[in-house]
Amino acid sequence: MSEFGVGTIVVPDGCKRIAGQPQSELDIAIVASRFNAEIVQKLLDGAVAELESHGIARDRITVVLVPGAWELPLACRRLAESGWHSAVVALGCVIRGETPHFDYVCAEAARGITDATAATGVPVAFGVVTANTLEQAEARAGGAHGNKGSDAADAAVEMAELMRVLPPAT
Repeated sequence: MSEFGVGTIVVPDGCKRIAGQPQSELDIAIVASRFNAEIVQKLLDGAVAELESHGIARDRITVVLVPGAWELPLACRRLAESGWHSAVVALGCVIRGETPHFDYVCAEAARGITDATAATGVPVAFGVVTANTLEQAEARAGGAHGNKGSDAADAAVEMAELMRVLPPAT
């Protein structure tokens, strides 16, 4: 995590605070891209370990595999719409090549994942590594820059619990 990543905020005295607390009853779906499988496997392992650290049993974790990052949004949205899961974690890896393909795939995966959250109200955490090189991707899949799969799973749990305690949408 960077020095500007998730930290602790002290709520000023007298203000109300709404925050969720991780609970073992959460059902979490993980959608993982098979493209760049070696990197995504590390993200998936990190995500599952993180969920287990929150007390979520493996039988409450559903893993769905898709061909690539382009396909992540559709599967994430369908899972979020199902009502079966408290949150969804999107995992993938896109490494820049010689053509603009990288830019389109990354932008549309991010937009589609964001749209899935907005349309359903179910948290969909973004655990897609977008890197210029394989070395950068490895550094973000359990290397020097942590594990973005683990980070996304942590965010999914926090947001799922927050959604449980926030007032319902009208």
